[in-house]
Amino acid sequence: MDTYHDQRRKFYGQFKNFWADLYNEEYALYDIKSINREELQQIRLASQRVGHIFFKICTLLREVPDRTLLEMGFPKETLSFIRLKTLEAETVISRLDLIPCGRTYKCIEINADTPTFIKELFAVNGEVCQEFGFSNPNEKMDEWLSDAIRVSICSSKRKLGLADPNIIFTAHDDHIEDRETVLYLREKSGIKSRFVPLHKLQIQKDVGLFDEHGVKIDILYRQTFPIESLITDTDTEGNKIGLWLLELIENGKLTIINPPSAFLLQNKAVQAVIWGLHIERHPFFTFQEHEWIQEYFLPTYLEPDFFIEEGMQYVKKPVFGREGDTVGIYNKRGKLIQADSQQSYQEYLSIYQQYVEHPIVTFQSEKGEQDGKLLVGSFLLNGKPAAIGYRVGGTITNNLSYYLPVGMRKEGS
Repeated sequence: MDTYHDQRRKFYGQFKNFWADLYNEEYALYDIKSINREELQQIRLASQRVGHIFFKICTLLREVPDRTLLEMGFPKETLSFIRLKTLEAETVISRLDLIPCGRTYKCIEINADTPTFIKELFAVNGEVCQEFGFSNPNEKMDEWLSDAIRVSICSSKRKLGLADPNIIFTAHDDHIEDRETVLYLREKSGIKSRFVPLHKLQIQKDVGLFDEHGVKIDILYRQTFPIESLITDTDTEGNKIGLWLLELIENGKLTIINPPSAFLLQNKAVQAVIWGLHIERHPFFTFQEHEWIQEYFLPTYLEPDFFIEEGMQYVKKPVFGREGDTVGIYNKRGKLIQADSQQSYQEYLSIYQQYVEHPIVTFQSEKGEQDGKLLVGSFLLNGKPAAIGYRVGGTITNNLSYYLPVGMRKEGS
């Protein structure tokens, strides 16, 4: 009888453009967690309502004074950029991170600008379900994904007034997850385009961004290249080419997807703004929206005082951190009790959010049977609920957490 290792290697070995292992460690588990239809509907309802709140707050944030945006931790170089409204949806592809909590779900953050976990849920999950004899809760979501990408590109084409624009998908060529995610999105778009690695793009200040053949790029799809990394980018001569790129976008010489408003939502301080308006019962939100915030959002502040005074455990996160990097968990007295080993985002402002315990699940792995803490990833496509999936790992979900496929038991099984 084949061992777990043999079964896993044989199964994932079918997919040549998928990263079943990352950083020389197991990533995609050869296992499946079942979900029933009611749970799935609850996740989608929560996602729809949470997404509505996030999208609505954008209309307010674009109107606040620069001082407010700076206090939220936005780099001053991005202030005019984040006020741009280039697409109808604030973000084309985004992912909510949800923790099951009692009979509902709590949103701990939105990954609005450069979310990963896409190919796993929209493509690979269905293959795992078939392998284990489950129904795929994400069935036909890849078609929704194709539609969302095409709608965003076609909308950008109309705004540019170009019948045949130069559309480039880009990512770091030396990172398999980034590269293959973007290649998958390009394939799903079905639109005439090319993939060009980031390092081959060329920029001329106030003129344009160009591909490796010197052809001006009209639409840049950069699913995995964060804006906060972009703005610090310089060339070998010290030119601030990242800021040059922002200027091209602001001047209408380049369109990017995800759009600028995705970076507006990427800042975790947005959750502090939402919570602050909620506890004031501010009329910006309707009575119904306040009810949704109370149910699905967590108390979030720019200082830890509330949690220390109330004797509540809390989490400290940088406003632009990713993959658990620089996250710390504090006890009721404000003492640090756990921190991620990576501390790359210490220069950013932090938010403080109520700590909620993740459910613990048991799963099979190369290391044998393990217990891990569960996090739900729920995608929004142009603001509408789409594919869902699970990560399992430690209390702080980081880039070493596992991907645990999800399936629905077939009737009669």
